Amino acid sequence: MAKELRCRDLGMNCSQVIRAETEEELLERVAEHALTVHGIDVVQAGMLEQLQAVIYTVERP
Repeated sequence: MAKELRCRDLGMNCSQVIRAETEEELLERVAEHALTVHGIDVVQAGMLEQLQAVIYTVERP
């Protein structure tokens, strides 16, 4: 099952939906998006637990 995170679920005015096969890969993609688009270093901001709280598991057909 794939993993998914919606940037809007973190309170951002952003419609980006990030998907990956594993939580680790998803968190890497989210961190890259947060830094390049929003200027936020999620590791330094201590947001890891907040990110993990809004990750969805999605079934792929």
